[in-house]
Amino acid sequence: MRSICDSWLSGLSIILIVALLPSPTRSEESSIATWLQWRGPQRDSHVKGPAWPQALDAAHLEKVWSIPLGPSYSGPIVAADRVFVTETVSEQTEVVRAMDRQSGKELWKVSWPGAIKVPFFAKSNGDWIRSTPAYDGERLYVAGIRDVLVCLNGADGQEIWRVDFAKATGAKPPAFGCVCSPLIDGDFVYIQAGAGLVKLNKHSGKIIWHSLRNGGGMYGSAFSSPIIQTINGQRQLLVQTRKKLAGVALDSGEELWSQVIPAFRGMNILTPTVIGNSVFTSSYGGGSYLYALNNGAAEAEQRWRNKVQGYMSSPVVIDGHIYLHLRNKRFACINVETGQEAWVTKPFGKYWSMVAQGDRILALDERGDLLLIRANPQQFELLDKRHISDEPTWAHLAVCGDQLFIRALNGQSMYRWK
Repeated sequence: MRSICDSWLSGLSIILIVALLPSPTRSEESSIATWLQWRGPQRDSHVKGPAWPQALDAAHLEKVWSIPLGPSYSGPIVAADRVFVTETVSEQTEVVRAMDRQSGKELWKVSWPGAIKVPFFAKSNGDWIRSTPAYDGERLYVAGIRDVLVCLNGADGQEIWRVDFAKATGAKPPAFGCVCSPLIDGDFVYIQAGAGLVKLNKHSGKIIWHSLRNGGGMYGSAFSSPIIQTINGQRQLLVQTRKKLAGVALDSGEELWSQVIPAFRGMNILTPTVIGNSVFTSSYGGGSYLYALNNGAAEAEQRWRNKVQGYMSSPVVIDGHIYLHLRNKRFACINVETGQEAWVTKPFGKYWSMVAQGDRILALDERGDLLLIRANPQQFELLDKRHISDEPTWAHLAVCGDQLFIRALNGQSMYRWK
């Protein structure tokens, strides 16, 4: 009897100890598969982890939880123990929620007034929050549609600071709202806002510099999100404005080089993609381009141009080939060296978010279809397809280990590979 009681008490002690353990610390975040920013760990939509199955049916991919939400285009942010999502409620209030990663149970919720009416030709894409937040393990940085950046405590949702860029910079409010997703680097946050590119102290919200200013209004709403890369030994911020692709000095905000990117109505939307010492981009109304950076990464030279046009979907690069969803809804494979298409498919939906692992690509079509593709430059190879949502799925897919986080227009779901 004593041994049974001792075992029971020992088990109870373990349960109590586990229950009292604190949430994972910032250092522990690195040991658990997370998705803390736009396009994942390296901002390039590539992930590591257990190999994905070759099928998407219920026997291989099961839904674990799903909760209803107001509309949003923000992709989910997945921390070690929680998921952060945004929504716009009643066309007037922006809401941020933290939910338990394993169950979807709400941990906290905060809100603030935030809404605009976008121009009529963009109405089909809605008047709700667009930017995907960023998380540093302690603080969550959320860009509201009215060009306001809010820093929240990730543990309880308490507001730490906020910056209204229209007031802080004197720029006209962006006609399409704030779309760019913030980038965290060390003690700083970078974002295209205030009709330009802004660097802020992430602890205080103080603006360090304001670069690439363009006056705001119709062309003040930059769509692309920046990345940081080292090219030819020079670490720099790569950013695509509505009119050009540029390299920017991190310390000063000085433009190191730039290249005009033709685009209809300034629809330069893709996140720039670095391939070796070259940068790839593609625009609506322009084409696809690869620029080599020379002279110590201070000059951009066009290596090639292809007539195919990207739109909103940023590509993934695998084994010397660019996999890109196009303006005409088709999917293309482009050879990095030559710029020639290896193949182009039939049309799909208007937008794909993609995540790559090895030679596999998971693509979430805005029509609610999830596709599993083998990256094969010889032919388009669709391994499986599953309709996963009757609601549009414009937000970026997030993949963390054996978990998939899918944000439909009016809900958030978590699936798990079996």
